[in-house]
Amino acid sequence: MLVIAGVSIVFHNMSGDSAVGSGSQVALVTGGYDHTIKLWQAHSGVCLRTMQHPDSQVNDLEINPNGQMVAACGYQHIRTYDLASANPDPVMNFENIIKNVSRVGFQENGQWMYTGGEDCTARIWDLRVGRPFQCQRIFEVPAPVNAAVLHPDQSQIIVGGQTGIIHIWDIRTDHHEQLIPEAEASIQDIAIDPEGKLMAAVNNKGNCYVWSLGGSPPRPVPRTKLQAHKKYALRCKFSYDSTMLVTTSGDWSARVWRTSDWSLMRELRHDSQRWVWDAAFTLDSRYLFTGSSDSYARLWDLEKGTLEREYCGHQKSITALAFRDQAV
Repeated sequence: MLVIAGVSIVFHNMSGDSAVGSGSQVALVTGGYDHTIKLWQAHSGVCLRTMQHPDSQVNDLEINPNGQMVAACGYQHIRTYDLASANPDPVMNFENIIKNVSRVGFQENGQWMYTGGEDCTARIWDLRVGRPFQCQRIFEVPAPVNAAVLHPDQSQIIVGGQTGIIHIWDIRTDHHEQLIPEAEASIQDIAIDPEGKLMAAVNNKGNCYVWSLGGSPPRPVPRTKLQAHKKYALRCKFSYDSTMLVTTSGDWSARVWRTSDWSLMRELRHDSQRWVWDAAFTLDSRYLFTGSSDSYARLWDLEKGTLEREYCGHQKSITALAFRDQAV
C-alpha cells in the first residue's frame, strides 16, 4: 500500500498480493530515445532495473498476459525482455524486419503477437513454434502503419495508417473493411474499450473519432467527434472500467474524457513535460501514468487531477510505457 497525500494506493503484484517489498512488484515499464527500458517500483518511484534496447528508440511497449515478459518494438527490431529475472538483455529477438515497427500487442493467452509498422503491414507472429520466430500472417495496407489494436473478442485487428484509412481485418476469414474518418489526416492511434463496445482513433490534427461497436463480427457505427487537442494527437486509451478515454498530444497535455457524455473530465499538464507520448490506466481506473518528452513518467490521481509521483531516470524522451497491476 502506498499513501500519498493521505490517500492509500494499493498496487498488486503478479501473485495478487499487495506490492510491498522489492521482489515481485507490479510492472511499470518505460522506454524511449535513450535506447533503454526501465522497470520501476510503481509505489515508490525507484528504478529496479535498466534493460538495453540497442540500435533504436522504443516505439511501443506491451506486457504479455502472464506479466512475465515485455515486448518492445523500434527500428527494424522487436525484442522481448524477462521481467522476472535480473537479465538486462533481450531474451528474444525478431530480426529481418524493415523500417520502424510502430505497435506491438499480444493475443489474450500469449499464443501469438501482432505488430504494425512503416513497411505498410500488420503481422501475426506465432509464439508457440520454435525459434527463430517467423511471421505467420501478413496484412498489407497502402500506407505506413501507425496504429494496431486487437479487438477483445480476438477476432479482428484494427489498423490505422498515415493516409487516414482505418482497416478492420477479420483474422478468421481475412475479410477486411475500411473507414476514413477524416481525409488526409494521419491516424496516430486506435483504442477499443475492454468491453468491446467502443472504438476511438486520434489523428495528427488533434481530432478524436469514436464509434460504437456491435454485432458479430463487430461493426463500427459513428458515435461522436472530439476536438481533443489543437495540435498533433499521439495516443488514446480507454480505462479498464470503460468510463474514461485518455488522449495525449504534442500540446503538452493528456486529456481525460468521460465516455458517458464525452465531456472533458481532466486536463493533465505539467510545465516541463512537452509532448505526452503515452499513457496507461491503473486497473481501478483511478490513476493514470504518462510518459513525456522531458524524460519523466508521471502518476496522476484522476479524481483530484493532481500529480502524485514522478519517475526520473531516462536521459531522453519517454515515448512508450506499459503498466500492469492485474493479479494472475
